[in-house]
Amino acid sequence: QVQVVESGGGLVQPGGSLRLSCVVSGISLEWFDMGWYRQVPGQQRELVAMFQADLQRKYGDFVKGRFTISRDSAKNMVSLQMSSLESEDTAVYYCNARHFSAGPMDSDSYWGQGTTVTVSA
Repeated sequence: QVQVVESGGGLVQPGGSLRLSCVVSGISLEWFDMGWYRQVPGQQRELVAMFQADLQRKYGDFVKGRFTISRDSAKNMVSLQMSSLESEDTAVYYCNARHFSAGPMDSDSYWGQGTTVTVSA
């Protein structure tokens, strides 16, 4: 059984930093992309960052150099270091691990339960 477990969400002040981590178990991730999406109620889930199986990193346009994604393949872990956080970054952040050939909602795509990030003074 594949398990995707996120950690690290919480409340942070504008301009602050936060680190999210995600560990995936139950599956070999050798050919998998791993990354983060976020969702605000009433809006579509959007890509935050993805660390691809080919070692390329992709970021959402809104990131603008504020976030850094990293991956530890030995630990089946992906992390997201977020800095210069803004109130607009408030959302539920979801970890996603999927085969490089799969789409986000395909059968070879696995999601965590989400961790809430709140940016507020």
